[in-house]
Amino acid sequence: MAEYEACIMGLQAAIERGIKTLEVYGDSALVIYQLRGEWETRDPKLINYRMVVLGLLREFYDISFNYLPRDENQMADALATLASMIKANKEEEMRPIQMSVYEFPTSCCDLEEEEKDDNPWYQDILRYVRDRKYRAQASENDKRTLRRLACDYVLDGDVLYKKRKGQNFYWGNSVLVSLRDGSSFTY
Repeated sequence: MAEYEACIMGLQAAIERGIKTLEVYGDSALVIYQLRGEWETRDPKLINYRMVVLGLLREFYDISFNYLPRDENQMADALATLASMIKANKEEEMRPIQMSVYEFPTSCCDLEEEEKDDNPWYQDILRYVRDRKYRAQASENDKRTLRRLACDYVLDGDVLYKKRKGQNFYWGNSVLVSLRDGSSFTY
């Protein structure tokens, strides 16, 4: 029933905004296939909901219903998370959430801009563990993050090893022993 109610609210919002062509995406196979007419609506509780939706459909020139599996519906997960964080007071009017849609994830933009050099991903960690130096353009936040990350690595010659939690030694071609003072040796 909640899926039908959400669909009805979405259709009403589209009607209020004067939208005449609409693509509806939902992760409830039951609701989507019933509204497409591919499945029968037998549950007496759902028949009335379906009738309300069919009544609202008259307001649109073109409308389609598309099934989107829950694991592919990241927007629904994000909105559900946002909704769970909002404390609503019934006397107050809820303000709409402002959203922007990008053609590709913004994280891709950041990665492409940052990785223009040919250095490996761990280059900054290696430089800090070996020389205790930062990149020239590193901000204070970058330096703090690098110090935190570097605590999980140890250098043996030119090889950078990631420490394993709860172990005092690490395996390579030889055994690397890390002492409490931060120094290490191999044997």
